[in-house]
Amino acid sequence: SDTATAPQGGPPPALYARGVGGSSVHFTANYWRFHQSDFKERSLLGPMEGTGFADWPISYAELEPYYTKVEWECGVSGQPGPFEAPRSKPYPLPPLPVKSSGVLFEQGARAVGLHPQPAPMAILSKPYKGRPACVHCGFCMGFGCEMNAKSSTLASMIPLAEATGRCEIRPLSTVYKIRTNDAGRVTEVAYLDASGREQAQKAKAVILSANGAETPRLLLMSASGRFPDGLANSSGVVGKYLMGNGHSITQAAFEQPLNEFKSVQVTRIVHDFYEHDAARGFYGGGGLDARPFLDSTPIMFALAGLPPGAPRWGADFKKMLRHYFTRKMSVLGSTTSVPLARNNITLDPTLKDAKGRPAIRMTYMDHEDDLAMATFLQDRAVEILKAAGAAEIWRDPVEGGTVHAHLLGTCRMGDDPETSVVDRYHRSHDIANLFICDGSSFVSSGRGQPTMTIQALAFRAADHITRFARAGEI
Repeated sequence: SDTATAPQGGPPPALYARGVGGSSVHFTANYWRFHQSDFKERSLLGPMEGTGFADWPISYAELEPYYTKVEWECGVSGQPGPFEAPRSKPYPLPPLPVKSSGVLFEQGARAVGLHPQPAPMAILSKPYKGRPACVHCGFCMGFGCEMNAKSSTLASMIPLAEATGRCEIRPLSTVYKIRTNDAGRVTEVAYLDASGREQAQKAKAVILSANGAETPRLLLMSASGRFPDGLANSSGVVGKYLMGNGHSITQAAFEQPLNEFKSVQVTRIVHDFYEHDAARGFYGGGGLDARPFLDSTPIMFALAGLPPGAPRWGADFKKMLRHYFTRKMSVLGSTTSVPLARNNITLDPTLKDAKGRPAIRMTYMDHEDDLAMATFLQDRAVEILKAAGAAEIWRDPVEGGTVHAHLLGTCRMGDDPETSVVDRYHRSHDIANLFICDGSSFVSSGRGQPTMTIQALAFRAADHITRFARAGEI
C-alpha cells in the first residue's frame, strides 16, 4: 500500500479503489445518466451565494451519443423510466430480475404515489459480447466479479484495448510526477514500477484519469519553477470545489425472510425527486434505491447491520444476527452536492505516504442544503418502507463531513481559463498536450451515480484527442 496512517479523531476517511480498472471493479454498478438539468443548473436556478455554481460547457444533447455508446459497448441492463432524459437507443439488455427488496420497495413506492422503475445496472442480465450473464452470487459491491458479468472497465474495455496491440498495462506502478520542458509542454511521467524502481515514460501527450483526489494531488506534486502552483493551475482552481454526492441510509426489518445477500445490490429505483423543487425550501434533488448496502456479507452485517441499541456480544447478539440477517433491507438516498471552494484537496504539509510523498489533505463539509436534501429523501424512504409493511425502521444519522466515495469536481471543466482547469474537450487551458478526464472534471455533481457520466465523457474526450492528434495539434 502507498497509504499512510491518518491522524485520528476526525471524521472517517473517504474510500476509493486503486487498481487496474479503477473503482468500477468493485462498484455497485448503479448506472444512471445525468438529466438535461444537471448540465445547466446555474442557468435554471440562478447563482447561490458562496458557491461555485456554474453551467457545464457542454450539454446533455452533446453527451447523449456517448451515453449510448457506453451502454452498448460495456453492456448495461435496464428499462427507460418515466423521468429519464431523451435517449437515441434502448438499453442493450433487459432489466435484471427483481429481488425481494425491489418488490417491497416498488409496492411501498406505488402505495405512496411514486413511480418506481427497474434500476439501470452495468451488470449483464444476458450473455453479451462474449461475457456471461450474472449468476446472482451477491458479491457485487466491494468485490470484483469472478464471472466478468459486471461491466467494469477491467472486464469490458481493457481487454479490447490490449487486443489492439497498442495498449500496455503496467500494474502496481505509481506515477508521482508529470514533467514538462522549457516550452511548458508535458514530456514524460515519472513513476515507481512494481519493484519500487524509479522509471520514466516519455509521451507526446498525457491523459490523467486518477480520480477526484489523486488527479489534483499529482498535479500539485508536479510543481516546478515554470509551474510553481502545480500543473494546469494558473486559475488556482486545482483541488477546489470537491463534491461527493450527499447520501442518507434508512434501514428496515420485515417479518418474512428477504435473503438480501443474494443477487445484485439494486433492482428498483425512484426518481420522482430527481429535479430541484423550490417548494422544498432548499436546493437539490436525488434518487432512492433499495439495496442491502454494506451489510450483505455476514461480517459486515455483524459490524453495521443491527438496529441501534442491539447487543454487540454474547448469546443475544448471535440470536439477533440470525434473525435480522435474512430479514433486513436498506434504502439509499443519493443527492446533489453543492460546489464550494472551501471543500478541497491539497497536499498535507507534514503527513507523508509510505513512499515519502505528500499525503492528501481533504477538507470537506456539506452545504446545509445537501444535508436538508438527504434528510428529505430519508423521510420519503421511511414513508415507502412503512407502506411496504416493515416491522422495524431506523435511520442512520445524516451528518456533515462524511464525504461520499464519489470524488468529483476538483479540476472542473469550463470555457474560462480563469475559473476552470480544462476546456470542453478536457484539455488543460495551460498545457496543450495534457488532458484530464475523470470525475475531477465535473462542474456539478449530478444526483448520486456519476460513473456512467465519467465513462461517457471519456469516450467523448477520446474522439477529440484523436482529432487533435490527426490535425497535428498535440
